[in-house]
Amino acid sequence: MSEIKSIAVFCGSSSGVRKDYEESAIALGKAMAERGIALVYGGGAKGLMGVIASTIHDAGGHVIGVLPEAMNLPSVRLRPVESEILIVKDMHERKKTMYEKADAFIAMSGGIGTIEEISEIYTWRQLGYHNKNIALLNTAGYWDPFIQMIDKGVAEGFISEEVRRLLIADDNIENILTRLEMEHFTVPEKLG
Repeated sequence: MSEIKSIAVFCGSSSGVRKDYEESAIALGKAMAERGIALVYGGGAKGLMGVIASTIHDAGGHVIGVLPEAMNLPSVRLRPVESEILIVKDMHERKKTMYEKADAFIAMSGGIGTIEEISEIYTWRQLGYHNKNIALLNTAGYWDPFIQMIDKGVAEGFISEEVRRLLIADDNIENILTRLEMEHFTVPEKLG
């Protein structure tokens, strides 16, 4: 068991078409604030990113935003919701900073950037670059196709069962937060 003090949350800079996504962001934000878990996120107040940051901020929680210089704009930072804002050089440094500041990772619903971020951190975990837990908050089955693709990779021999177990997927926030703290798996050494 490890204490989670901060979670990097990857999610959309849009809110999506379902009210479920926004409700899920609010519920995750409240649960994190109640547990005293800081949010590490991409900065700004737009979309689901803004919803979770505002929720944690308004509940008195700690919010760390990480923005690349090119995105440090009034249109992105519509309302100050961060306890700390870190302005970094570019997207690569943004992700690296977020990864370093987080004890665990959750991907909520989002677009290409969210898919890229969760895929990269999952790959890094597989390669042993970190040993932090990773979860998909599977609101309204949003991540089902991604999970099916991972399972297809297992079935076809491209992804090991051990690596598959590294990815927590659930639509229940309390289950995810508990599993992020409680579950620990070793990764087989990646050969060739």
